[in-house]
Amino acid sequence: MIDLSLPFRETGGIFTTMKLLIIEDEPALRESIQTYLEQQGFVCEAVADFKAGLQKVQQYDYDCVVVDINLPYGSGLDIVKELKAIEAKAGIIIISARASLEDKLTGLELGSDDYLTKPFHLSELSARIQAIIRRRNFGGSKTISFQEIRLEPDAQRVSIDSKPVDLTEKEYRLLEYFIANQRRVLTKAAIATHVWGDEYEQVSNYDFIYTHIKNLRKKLIDAGSEDYIKTVHGVGYRFTDH
Repeated sequence: MIDLSLPFRETGGIFTTMKLLIIEDEPALRESIQTYLEQQGFVCEAVADFKAGLQKVQQYDYDCVVVDINLPYGSGLDIVKELKAIEAKAGIIIISARASLEDKLTGLELGSDDYLTKPFHLSELSARIQAIIRRRNFGGSKTISFQEIRLEPDAQRVSIDSKPVDLTEKEYRLLEYFIANQRRVLTKAAIATHVWGDEYEQVSNYDFIYTHIKNLRKKLIDAGSEDYIKTVHGVGYRFTDH
């Protein structure tokens, strides 16, 4: 079972441990979106204009990008184009005061996954983000599995061959991130920015990651799992059964 004494929440039937980018120029709305989604358990980055948003999507990976169309110094639609051009894995939700069918079709044709017209309820935005992440990362399934490891978000359980495993919030985030990117080499910087936030890209060392991964590995093995966390020396880690 997840340690529920930690600040880890569930909404819409799935644990929200993914990393988001919010690009919105209205300060009050931007702050309210960021605060709400962080309370739901997301790792959230937020910027206020086109230039900062473009820089973020070019430098970092996100699970979902929430972007306004009308931004200082440019259009949010051009950020959607950039995300598609660099083949970013992120889901995309456009939020805009523009409610015309033409605007919605333009956004969807460019490659966005959803379009939400302002004003909207934050709970609806959260639900749509989770639906996109679940569809993109886990084929829409509410159960996340890798070999004998099973994550059951709705029941708040992580198990190995049906044996429950106690994980901290960060350990759960690491495991979910590993499984979402199974068999890929993940750099320490990518892991740090995804689980802890973009500001962790420039830290002087990543010893704190080693400690969390060491603990996660031990708990999984002790519960009967194979050791799927492989160290890629000088680079990072790979979660693989090969």
